[in-house]
Amino acid sequence: MIKTDAEWLEKLGKEGFEVMRRQGTERAFSGTFWNHFEKGKYKCLGCGVLLFVSNDKFNSSCGWPSFSDFARPGAVTEYVDKSHGMRRIEVRCSSCNSHLGHVFTDGPTNTGMRYCINSVCLDFDKD
Repeated sequence: MIKTDAEWLEKLGKEGFEVMRRQGTERAFSGTFWNHFEKGKYKCLGCGVLLFVSNDKFNSSCGWPSFSDFARPGAVTEYVDKSHGMRRIEVRCSSCNSHLGHVFTDGPTNTGMRYCINSVCLDFDKD
């Protein structure tokens, strides 16, 4: 089912809509999950699909939740983002195509990846 902007706004709220449907970002160190380390699963706020698990979350000190990997193959889709005069890799939910954040190759784990995700895009289920 395709949602209208009004339906997305109602589901996600103003900040969630701006980030997830308009490729915005939340302020660093302001999101619910940037410094959150409970055991559990992080799902897409837009559609409920499992995106990340707490075992892959680490403190990158960047101000946004950071993960070394996604929960399952195909959970996220990557796109080249040339906005703001930069070249970055945007990360979207593969299910509902919502913007989640960006991925960088400076992660401290064996994957070498840092999925830098906006808290406002996530829902959390505690283990």
